[in-house]
Amino acid sequence: MNTPLTAVAISCTLKPSPASSSSDLLARQLLDALAEHGVTGDLVRAVDVDIRPGVEKDMGDGDQWPTLRQRVLDADILVFVTPTWMGQHSSVAQRVLERLDAELSETDEQGRPILFDKVAIAGVLGNEDGAHHISAILFQALNDIGYTIPAQTSVYWNGEAMQTVDYKDLDETPEAVSSAITTAARNAAHLAQQLAAQAYPAE
Repeated sequence: MNTPLTAVAISCTLKPSPASSSSDLLARQLLDALAEHGVTGDLVRAVDVDIRPGVEKDMGDGDQWPTLRQRVLDADILVFVTPTWMGQHSSVAQRVLERLDAELSETDEQGRPILFDKVAIAGVLGNEDGAHHISAILFQALNDIGYTIPAQTSVYWNGEAMQTVDYKDLDETPEAVSSAITTAARNAAHLAQQLAAQAYPAE
């Protein structure tokens, strides 16, 4: 009997709602693919949330990160999607990573890091090089705070350099990207199910 799984996708586009976003599109495609494996989830556009700078769980003064943080903690799978700017992940993505840094010191009742037994997927988009570099940064950061990284769960699309066609403007999803989405969702759901059934041992 499989355990019901949940996911939260954080889109780190620089565009506030309701502007259309390639990062949102890829995040939703990943959530749809996860749904085929019984995973329910929803999408958050981080730029719409007042996430204050800092590395604490709550920076006070109207900080809205604590609410988003709880959604992250409640989910079995984190889908982290960012655009590429100047060869790097977005400033919004960096802000989210910095706030997640607080989880390094958080443990559960058995003394394990609080994000153990959860998995993460990365999505990267842009019209320039940098997807592998950004995926490496995201996965290292997420692994540091406790996430387990499934095999082949970096999904990316790079458009022609210095051109204006965005992922959201394509007539259809390229076969390579579609295949990567399918693989990422399958592997993430499988690993999350295994971790839900048998958690990492306590120290």
